[in-house]
Amino acid sequence: MTDDSRPGDPAWFDDSKLGVIIHWGAASIPAYAPVRRARVPDPVADGDVFERASNPGWWRTDGDAMMYQNALALPGSAVARHHALHYGDLPYSAFVERFRDATLPAWDPRPWAELFERARAGYVVFCAKGEDGFLLWPSEHPNPRVAGWQSERDAVGDLAAEVRARGMEFGVYYSAWDFATNHPPVRDLDSAFAAVPRDEEYRERFVAHWKELVRRYRPVTLWNDYGVSPPGTDLPALFDWYRSQVPEGLVNDRFDLPAQSSGELHSGYATPEGTTVGPEGRRWQAVWPLSTGYCFNREETDADHISPEALVHALADIVARGGTMLVNVGPTGAGAVPWSQSQRLLALGAWLGEHGEAIRGTRPWTTVHGMTDEGVQTRYTRKGDDLYVIVLGTPRTRTLGLDLRLREGAHVEQVGRPGPLPWSDSPHGVAVELPEAPAPQPAMAVRIGPVGAVEPLGAAPADGGG
Repeated sequence: MTDDSRPGDPAWFDDSKLGVIIHWGAASIPAYAPVRRARVPDPVADGDVFERASNPGWWRTDGDAMMYQNALALPGSAVARHHALHYGDLPYSAFVERFRDATLPAWDPRPWAELFERARAGYVVFCAKGEDGFLLWPSEHPNPRVAGWQSERDAVGDLAAEVRARGMEFGVYYSAWDFATNHPPVRDLDSAFAAVPRDEEYRERFVAHWKELVRRYRPVTLWNDYGVSPPGTDLPALFDWYRSQVPEGLVNDRFDLPAQSSGELHSGYATPEGTTVGPEGRRWQAVWPLSTGYCFNREETDADHISPEALVHALADIVARGGTMLVNVGPTGAGAVPWSQSQRLLALGAWLGEHGEAIRGTRPWTTVHGMTDEGVQTRYTRKGDDLYVIVLGTPRTRTLGLDLRLREGAHVEQVGRPGPLPWSDSPHGVAVELPEAPAPQPAMAVRIGPVGAVEPLGAAPADGGG
């Protein structure tokens, strides 16, 4: 079964190209994890995920503050040392109580939705249940093993309303891990698998929660995490029921990663992290943290965040390869999006405000990338009969040399500036004359049509000029 073998029209995913996922919870209050590096995580450089998960030292120095509760239970961990110094023997449940009784009642979702709108995101995915098992909605299926482990306020519904009022779609994240129900803690690969409760009660609650979220909020995506579900869960039945409720909805590939990756079980899209390259032949979504982790971490500085320019370049590369980007936001324990994160979202939105037509609603071209005659990388996207060339940088002069061949009748325009641009053949391919040397910017784009009049350099030479 492929990811397209389902009813409905998920244009919200295929056309928007940009979403936001929010990791927020009680762990946002202590907001601590050791910062491993001043860059966005790189799955290739960091090694195989299963190799890392098998290493106890990796868990003791986990760089994601969302895993504070887990690291706190590991003797000798950086979090355990930090906690003893700043909080003594205070239990993690104290953070949950503070988050439930003080943070959530005072939280205003409007600034979040306004920020995401200004970032020009097409959809928002909210963490309705994180690894600690706390529910951000007043569920009719509370955890029977621990009292008060859910919000009295409907935080999920309040954010969904604000997001949809601004024209964005809404989805929900749910962690299959539940440390309030079963906390090994996670210290190696075996305990990572054991972190998903295996009893019948949890399996029934898992399904009941998903159905409750669908009935209440009609999310366009169900975003499960950790690649597993409670053993024995009838996932095909759950997915079929979801499709009957939300025909345009998509499930991610983390309910049963092996079965969904092989095609034995339906998935709407793959979810690689921190990369611009996805699987061929299916929908995919690149999950991108703005910093070294997903939850807010007080230890991070601005230098630990991806630069606005690199964020724009990553988006262009992802879209040129047929993917969509899901940018992570980690608000503070008081419910504010840190300026280091807001700044990058606003910069991304500002760029999309001028160049978004080269991103939204596009599809990959026959060639992913090229290079200008100044050695600046380019990415290609296509929409209808138009080809977009996204230049990942600023040309130094008003002459833009592209490694393309144009046939007679081709027309070229600069995105954001109306009017045709003259072009002529050159040793590099084609020379396009811009109105002026562009001002410094992360990237710029030109539109060329019709697409049938364009060939990558190296193809048969084209005739004509413009």
